[in-house]
Amino acid sequence: MNVEKYFNNTIERLEAAINNLEFEADNQLQAIEEVIYLIIEYLFNLKEYVLIRNFRNIDEEIRFFKHLKPRIVAKLIFYNSIYKSIGYKKYGHKKSRT
Repeated sequence: MNVEKYFNNTIERLEAAINNLEFEADNQLQAIEEVIYLIIEYLFNLKEYVLIRNFRNIDEEIRFFKHLKPRIVAKLIFYNSIYKSIGYKKYGHKKSRT
């Protein structure tokens, strides 16, 4: 299986898992935290796959780091910002201005 097929399979499974966690969650903050850990786990698995398999050529490597991996990293950034936002609201934290 090439990197792009593996990635597409991975992103489909990740999105399905995220949808399940969001749908079944009673506690929104806890659900977002679980999604963050899930995304990190998928990124780790993707890294392991790439390290074991390697890239066929430089074009495949560039495509992976420029177009594919950022799709998962963007999800991590998105859910992390939501987590921080909900955490600030829920616990009454104020952002410090330094």
